[in-house]
Amino acid sequence: MIFTFGTVIAMDDKITIIEGPPPLFEAAQDGWALGLGEGPHLMATALTRLRTFNAPALVERCYRRWHVNEPIHLHYRNDLGLEERVPILAARAVDLPEGQVLLLWLSLDVEKLKLKMDSGEDDGAEDKPGD
Repeated sequence: MIFTFGTVIAMDDKITIIEGPPPLFEAAQDGWALGLGEGPHLMATALTRLRTFNAPALVERCYRRWHVNEPIHLHYRNDLGLEERVPILAARAVDLPEGQVLLLWLSLDVEKLKLKMDSGEDDGAEDKPGD
């Protein structure tokens, strides 16, 4: 498991990462989570894990927004230090021996996700004959 370390704060309509590196996103593998991204726009459902001191309170904040049919977003700074925000589709609090972890399923733009994945690949490494 990979965790993002840092301080997480919440406002009424957002959860903000104010310290630490940008969150790490991984493709959602749960069958139920894959259906969250269905809609008129091509979106990908991703999972991120955040360590926090108040995970149940943050999940409750999400539930309150969804109960009144309002969105809630994760705000963070990307690798360049620019602010980004993505919609939160589902949330869960988990207690581990290391502390509380907030699991967030997010809706990411497929094009942005593709660019992030492509930028990490090593295009210079090619198979050589005889290897």
